[in-house]
Amino acid sequence: MVEILVIIIVVTLLVLTWVLRHQYVKHLEERLLQEKKGREFRKKVLQERDQLLDALGDAFLLVNDTSQIVFANACARKLVKGRRLVGRSIMEAFLDDRISVAIMKCVRTGKSMQEKVILDSTHTPLGSATVQGAGAWVIDAAPLETYSEEGLTRVVIRDISAEYQADQVRRDFVANASHELRTPMAIINGYLENLIDDDVLEDPATSRKFLEVMRKHGQRISRLVEDMLVISKMESGDALALNQEPFDIKECINDVVDRLEPFIDKQSVEIQVSAKPEGLTITGDRFYWTQILFNLVENALKQNVNGAIKISLLAERHEEEVRISICDDGVGIPAADLPYIFRRFYRVEKHHSQTEIKGTGLGLSIVRRAIEAHGGQISASSIPGQNTCFMILLPLD
Repeated sequence: MVEILVIIIVVTLLVLTWVLRHQYVKHLEERLLQEKKGREFRKKVLQERDQLLDALGDAFLLVNDTSQIVFANACARKLVKGRRLVGRSIMEAFLDDRISVAIMKCVRTGKSMQEKVILDSTHTPLGSATVQGAGAWVIDAAPLETYSEEGLTRVVIRDISAEYQADQVRRDFVANASHELRTPMAIINGYLENLIDDDVLEDPATSRKFLEVMRKHGQRISRLVEDMLVISKMESGDALALNQEPFDIKECINDVVDRLEPFIDKQSVEIQVSAKPEGLTITGDRFYWTQILFNLVENALKQNVNGAIKISLLAERHEEEVRISICDDGVGIPAADLPYIFRRFYRVEKHHSQTEIKGTGLGLSIVRRAIEAHGGQISASSIPGQNTCFMILLPLD
């Protein structure tokens, strides 16, 4: 009887052990499954977070309390040209102290901050060379409230260089325009004062000389105002309403040459005009194309007032575009000036005399704007003392 009771107890214990073990294994499996689902869920959430942050147009960073970067989005990686950011300190990631110091202020003080950083024309936030001109960046940093013990700071680096440069252009435009208008007005007023107050009117020869100078400067003011109105119209968007019609480009070139014939003869300039194929037509606003070609040929004449030169104007169709080149074998453009010749009021007239009436400084800027309004592009190349060539590329459609 006792043996049977012992067997029953043993069997019961074995069954109970098996049941408990089965339940434990089942519970363990469920727990592991939940943890797996939790990891997958967290992984999915992190992937979605990364995709969302990578879609931002600004550089986004997460920085821990030891100043190390723990996350960088696609824009941040692109900003440093693919260099590794995660795991590096802010000082290592950004070689320019003005960027790193601005971020470190927030990391060390734990206070939100927003700072505008202006970098010169030779540096980006990474510290690498560029030719884009002076740039501006907004550093926006703030501490994040997290459940972990690790303190995190989010950093947004926003590129506002385009807005900054546009504002600088507007300021320079106003300043230069004021200066360009003030100079001839001062000369005109000075001569008027001499004519009226000094009784110069009694001397016909002197009066005529004064009036001729005044007329030249009056024409300069008129040309400046006209050019300013043209470029203002183009930049306001009105240039999109072009009077599009097909016309013979060679005829347009010949019209420009005829208008400049007195200057061409005076300087003994040789002009060569050709179009391939003959009768080549382009579609566009002929008024603006006359302005484009006039300014480019006039520019060549002004840059070579002291010597006879040869100017060639060639228009040719090449596959799906028309190429128009205006080249001369004159003094050329120095390499240091070449990148800036399409800027407003920029001149390369260092060889001109101080008494000569200068241009408005807007001609090449108008040329570029008018060509871009037609969907084309213009570039310039020059070897000082040998040649200067402006190349216009215009899509046929």
